[in-house]
Amino acid sequence: MTTVRKLMAAAALACATVAPGAASAQAADEWRFHALLYGYFPSIGGSTAFPQAGSPISVDADTVIDSLQGAFMGTFEADKGRWGVFTDVMYLNVGGSASQTRDITIGGSQLPVGATADLDMDLKGWVWTLVGTYQLGTDRKAPFQVLAGARLVDVEQQLDWQTSGNIGSIPLPGRQGSVSDQASNWDAIVGVKGRVAFGSEGEWFIPYYVDVGTGQSDLTWQAIAGIGHSFKWGEILAAWRYLDYDFKSGNAIESLNFNGPALGVGSRW
Repeated sequence: MTTVRKLMAAAALACATVAPGAASAQAADEWRFHALLYGYFPSIGGSTAFPQAGSPISVDADTVIDSLQGAFMGTFEADKGRWGVFTDVMYLNVGGSASQTRDITIGGSQLPVGATADLDMDLKGWVWTLVGTYQLGTDRKAPFQVLAGARLVDVEQQLDWQTSGNIGSIPLPGRQGSVSDQASNWDAIVGVKGRVAFGSEGEWFIPYYVDVGTGQSDLTWQAIAGIGHSFKWGEILAAWRYLDYDFKSGNAIESLNFNGPALGVGSRW
């Protein structure tokens, strides 16, 4: 009987020793999810050469666009062990106008002195990022992930214009008109993402994200950094986001960038 009791005690001790490791392994194999909804308030830059009867009309978006009419932005990620998937969706509807401006080029020529134009410009589009992630290291306060995947940009711009004054020999079919163009590009991207926690209980954190890529665009890159605070119910954060595109030569939309602050609320489960 004594021998049996000793064996039972030894088995119980072995189970107690192995249990934390087994629980840890099980936790590492469980799916973890993170969702974030946020408002993004960017300024829009870039240049477009709208086709117009052989004489493209070129205009810089940042001289015209000044208002955000509608937006939807959100991210979702899922991790299991070191592997995961991350997606980010951004929808923008922006527009603006400029009165009596000379910031327009027609057929490669700027408006002559004494001539001006009234411009109305709208931009609508989606930017969708989808990547796979892999976590390097095991520091829970500073998780660091490498990522690879693709990004789609699908935007449409429309310009309404009306000129006044003597435009000389500039080739225009009329004093006013409306032109539009669209870009839909897929690019492969690579990058890193993570966060650094601080505070007495790690309740504060600094999130960051950087990627760069190419494909149907000459170059695209993005950088995000900010500060956030975790609560029992979730987290809030403020960040700055910059997204830049240089499109291939010959595209009507030559370049495009978004630059501005973001405010978000998220949940983990």
